[in-house]
Amino acid sequence: MEACASAHYWARELKELGHNVRLMPAKDVMAYVKRGKNDAIDAAACCEAVGRPTVRTVPVKTTEQQAQLMQHRVRDLLIRQRTQAINALRSHLAELGIVAAQGYEGLRVLLAIVADAPIRACPSTRVPAYLPLLRRSLRAKPRLGRSTSAIVATVPDATIFKRGRDFAVGIVSREDSTGDKQRLGPISKQGDRYLRRTLIVGAFAVLRRARAHPEKYPWVTQLLVRKPAKVVAVAMANKTARIAGAVLTKKESYRVQTNTAA
Repeated sequence: MEACASAHYWARELKELGHNVRLMPAKDVMAYVKRGKNDAIDAAACCEAVGRPTVRTVPVKTTEQQAQLMQHRVRDLLIRQRTQAINALRSHLAELGIVAAQGYEGLRVLLAIVADAPIRACPSTRVPAYLPLLRRSLRAKPRLGRSTSAIVATVPDATIFKRGRDFAVGIVSREDSTGDKQRLGPISKQGDRYLRRTLIVGAFAVLRRARAHPEKYPWVTQLLVRKPAKVVAVAMANKTARIAGAVLTKKESYRVQTNTAA
């Protein structure tokens, strides 16, 4: 068998039935896959690989060994997450000119500064705790009511963009056209990744509402008939980005269209 996910469990089950199980690394088996991939081709590749003298086999782990290995992996995950959080804290404070020495001593200095300074925005590590904080920011600054706080913070001056397409450049299909042949590929993914992800996630939320109430979203419903859901979500995110760019450039409030089918 290939030593893939859950392979040790199934190997133990087969051993209880009296089989002699040998696990091979998946990368060694892939060398004997002729073309394509299905169960028959994978089985033929396993039969071919197991007879080769240079192919290594992996011993079957017991339940206790897997549990002990899980503890090490969880510990390693927590260490990497802790390091990531420390690096994020240092980076955010460095944007404000607050730096400290490397190591835990410098980290204690930064934590003391954050605890005493007014820049301490949210004392919780839970994601829902930041939603009231963002809502208060929207109410405190009227300009944020015309767009999202993330867009306003990322784009201080939207007049640098000549048109809405330039503002939504990261959600526009990458073009590879020549002559009269137009070829549109995946989105270019230029610009800010966080804004692009936020817009696309918001578009998927609208898709769920459109499926539940198609009469309220005729434009989205018509697109869903012709295009896959992911393509429609990207199109909606692109439209939203263009609207946000126009609203910020003209410095006016968003006017809700009565005819949503347009």
